[in-house]
Amino acid sequence: MVATIAIALFFDYTNGFHDAANAIATSVSTRALTPRLALTMAAILNFVGALLGVEVAKTIKDILSGFDNIADPHHALTVVLAALVGAITWNLITWYFGIPSSSSHALIGGLIGVGLSAGITVDWDKVVDKVAVPMVVSPLLGFTGAFIVMTVIMWAFRRARPHAVNRGFRLAQTVSAAMLSLGHGLQDAQKTMGVIVLALIAGGEHASNDEIPLWVIVAAATAISLGTFSGGMRIMRTLGRRIIALDPPRGFAAEFTASFVLYFMAIGQHAPVSTTHTMTSSVMGAGATKRFSAVRWGVARNIITAWVITIPAAATVAAIAYGILRLLIPGN
Repeated sequence: MVATIAIALFFDYTNGFHDAANAIATSVSTRALTPRLALTMAAILNFVGALLGVEVAKTIKDILSGFDNIADPHHALTVVLAALVGAITWNLITWYFGIPSSSSHALIGGLIGVGLSAGITVDWDKVVDKVAVPMVVSPLLGFTGAFIVMTVIMWAFRRARPHAVNRGFRLAQTVSAAMLSLGHGLQDAQKTMGVIVLALIAGGEHASNDEIPLWVIVAAATAISLGTFSGGMRIMRTLGRRIIALDPPRGFAAEFTASFVLYFMAIGQHAPVSTTHTMTSSVMGAGATKRFSAVRWGVARNIITAWVITIPAAATVAAIAYGILRLLIPGN
């Protein structure tokens, strides 16, 4: 159980450095913040955001509705461990190639894959309502919202001097990047909390209907903030420059919109959406106000392909890991 929790926290750490770019790439690319200052701010606010709620964690915990029926604790812990292996493997692959895929959906894919291979009941209604539908809706909200916000900014400041507008929105990006970092912590750290609780249930240390312990919340918050501080420059280049070269107003519009989508999904819907999907689509929406051809749609197409295959890819790796772990771990 201790080893499984440690690996869950390692996943949280990889989530931090994998997704650090989401919150700060646009602020760094527009030179509103230096990389080190941006990473420090994001790490601190990731920690604070992780302390603001646990409803998303409960959603993650309940995806495997048949988990409580596993009698053998060795088998139950093997299930959790295999799901984590699937998620971590996909995180590292996409980080290496600089692809901003979703750590959230990698974890969900890992849970689904190991559930299917182990014969554990998956709550498909929850998967559809809390994962599949928000997975489609949140990028659409990000793209449309950022396009509208940027259109309003362009109209409101149409007579202002461009130099003054850029200087003002560089300052505003400090606030919008902070909002996005807070939303990232609120969303992504909770997913690890849900997995740790599954490990505690498997080890007989937690009842499935109990509240999430404070130490679990603090541990997950610490792991993701440390991961964020270690940075993710590969993905930062993709978001900050390769999709479209953003100016400060468009960077603000993307960050402002993405943060509100994250808050709405976490607090209003209790849905574990992807910070990566939301922020990337917001960057595209803000960039499209310049002209649609300004967005490098080839890069965007590759990113969307990674989004589509994340859940099945992580599920496949988790299923393979489950088969291997059953052979290696005594008692299975």
